[in-house]
Amino acid sequence: MSVILAIESSCDETSVAICNNGKITANVIANQTIHQNYGGVIPELASRVHQQNIVPVIHQALLNAKVTKNQLDAVAFTQGPGLLGALLVGVSFAKSFALALDLPLISVNHMHAHILAHFIDDPKPSFPFLCLTVSGGHSQIVLVKSHFDMEIVGETLDDAAGEAFDKTAKILNLPYPGGPLIDKHARDGNPHAFKFGEPQIKDLNYSFSGLKTSILYFIRKMEKENPDFVAHHLNDICASVQRSIVHILLNKLKKAAKQYGIKEIAIAGGVSANSGLRFALQQMGEEFNWNIYIPAFEYCTDNAAMIAIAGHYKYLNNDFVGQDVAPLSRMEF
Repeated sequence: MSVILAIESSCDETSVAICNNGKITANVIANQTIHQNYGGVIPELASRVHQQNIVPVIHQALLNAKVTKNQLDAVAFTQGPGLLGALLVGVSFAKSFALALDLPLISVNHMHAHILAHFIDDPKPSFPFLCLTVSGGHSQIVLVKSHFDMEIVGETLDDAAGEAFDKTAKILNLPYPGGPLIDKHARDGNPHAFKFGEPQIKDLNYSFSGLKTSILYFIRKMEKENPDFVAHHLNDICASVQRSIVHILLNKLKKAAKQYGIKEIAIAGGVSANSGLRFALQQMGEEFNWNIYIPAFEYCTDNAAMIAIAGHYKYLNNDFVGQDVAPLSRMEF
């Protein structure tokens, strides 16, 4: 038996979860709405709000899980990658909390945790499986051989898929965070209304910088001809952009599945909450007889439950770190 408290503070969500013998019994997330005023996350503000949130969030998680701090067996935390100042709050608190209670520390790679979120609920993928991990900062195809043995077989050479969604939203003057709004508008639009340039990248790697440029130039051109173009065609633009991004992502995933002969296919990360991506992956799964694994929405975006489940498997493996551990804005996969 193990009861693990996990802390996630890599960006602008302060989250704490409790994992009791491999089962998530609490997952509390405090969002930071202040960044909406600036159209993106302000690192210094994120750090300050983490400091305000972390104690009440931990208190609430313990209450929800119906455990006390004296019943904990370990403290897990996100070491990186992420915003250094935001990580510093979570790492420092985890170290102090563990030291005060004489508990072992477990450091977790944020991207590993996104993948291991698939082991929170049933059904769970069988090893080996491929996981398309897509977020604001990462776009990766990962060959997952075990809970601890993962290999990136394809990744973005420049911008991530999530960034392409967010930058497009900014071009369209949609409020932050814009990615979910593109998804919302896309549901009422025609995905074939407009076509944008797609990258021709070899192997299993991605590139989204060219697509962003193509979208920007298209919008500028159309607005010169009609200043109200975006307002009149917002749904169709969003649907077409979403279709392009999803098409790029899944084409490489299909290629990877064929190359490695794997039919166990998963997605993870913030962009895996996108309804267009989820639907298209399900369709592709039916076409190629894949077993598809899509996490619950609450485990797609940054959350401590995924840190907790990763911590659970590390605890079983006696994989602990010392008090000299430091946050890492960039972290080896």
